[in-house]
Amino acid sequence: MNKALHEAELAGTHTASRPRDWRKAMSDNVALALLVYTGMQIFMTVGAMKQGVSSIVPYLALVVLVAGIIPACRWFERRWSHLSDDDAADIALKPAFRRDQILLWVLAIGLPAVLTAFFKLIFS
Repeated sequence: MNKALHEAELAGTHTASRPRDWRKAMSDNVALALLVYTGMQIFMTVGAMKQGVSSIVPYLALVVLVAGIIPACRWFERRWSHLSDDDAADIALKPAFRRDQILLWVLAIGLPAVLTAFFKLIFS
């Protein structure tokens, strides 16, 4: 038991001392943001559009809205994917990473809310 705890402590120390790779971190954020955005679109926007339209239109709109966000998310990822190994671990890039991370999440969470309000306004 003590051996397992000691090995776990060593493993935790190793990962804590390893520098953060901004490329991987942004890629992970983009993937999760796309999942959150898509889930919110399905439950919020399509629900709002179904109130006014009873056809396949809400589902086609969902495809367009999800496909439309992919280039924006790809732009965030591309900004960080071309870093060299040294730059990817540079702590000086943390403020720029946080700025892009916040903007990505505002877009992923805010856009479905805005679109839902827009569709409710149109179909009411």
